[in-house]
Amino acid sequence: MTFQAAAAIPRRAVTPAAFVRGVVAAYARYGLDPAEALQRGQIAPDLVNSPDGRVTAVQFEALAGHAMRELDDEALGWFSRRLPFGTYGMLCRASITAPTLEVALKRWCRHHRLLTEDVLLDLEVGEETAIVSIRERHDLGTLREFCLVTLLRYVLGFSCWAVDSKIALRAAEFPHPEPGHVSVYPTIFCRNVSFDAAHARIIFDKHYLSLPLTRSAADLDNMLKGALRLTVLPYRRDRLLVERVRRVLRNARGRSLGAEDVASELALSTRTMHRRLREESTSLRDLKEEAKFELAKQELMRGRAPIKRIAEIAGFRNEKSFSRAFRTWTGASPREFRGRYR
Repeated sequence: MTFQAAAAIPRRAVTPAAFVRGVVAAYARYGLDPAEALQRGQIAPDLVNSPDGRVTAVQFEALAGHAMRELDDEALGWFSRRLPFGTYGMLCRASITAPTLEVALKRWCRHHRLLTEDVLLDLEVGEETAIVSIRERHDLGTLREFCLVTLLRYVLGFSCWAVDSKIALRAAEFPHPEPGHVSVYPTIFCRNVSFDAAHARIIFDKHYLSLPLTRSAADLDNMLKGALRLTVLPYRRDRLLVERVRRVLRNARGRSLGAEDVASELALSTRTMHRRLREESTSLRDLKEEAKFELAKQELMRGRAPIKRIAEIAGFRNEKSFSRAFRTWTGASPREFRGRYR
């Protein structure tokens, strides 16, 4: 199964040799020689056992794609039964007709149990976050990390492609110890990664779940012609970036946040944040003004705090500048607005 990126695939070597060893271990399980698969990926035999070795996304795509076909097992030996080539493509087809990402992920988790009960996938929706977790019911042995990382990348990759948006993870957790190649995890998932957790899971803003699926059956056919690229984030475009910026600004409540502060909260570079906001036809300056207005309006409608205090909460230097800005926004002074609301 493959998730094609919306942007160009980086050619630098990122995928750790540990995942290459996972593919080689699948050949050992079935008593077959991985030499041809390694040749397809142009991977030198001495790199396989290198503790610091890396391969490119294209190399790993060629290796894993060939292995899945030759072994006829898209699970690459993880489970107590083979998952014949094309299995995860059928899982995509079962999910693609869902109206929203939430329904699609519920289908994905439910239908995955038809493939195997060695692991159980689950979607949990909270007040602010959604969590996709994996519960292990079978000893995955030395393939544990490779299996859990791949399964979560399958879910994340399909979800991003289906809603045509990057899904910015708040956190990713794994039950195994921190591996020596931990530096690759921010590329695969996000900066906030922890190990020795209870379960493998990814956590993201629940508002992504309400995004509609935008893909057709023909789109899916074309997507599945691509390749498996575990080490690449599927999308650059984030359809909820504007809302995420709004949330950061609202939570500041009077604290002065610069572009670097906001970008850091979003795990983006300042340049990337500004560029993506331009793509969404807005700017950080406009969103800051909007956040100030919304915060001031809410405080005035509550009718408790003095105007001077509301000016501070909204991030103004003094009451005079706040009143001038508020009149520009609404045509009324803060006191007039409060009186009308009452």
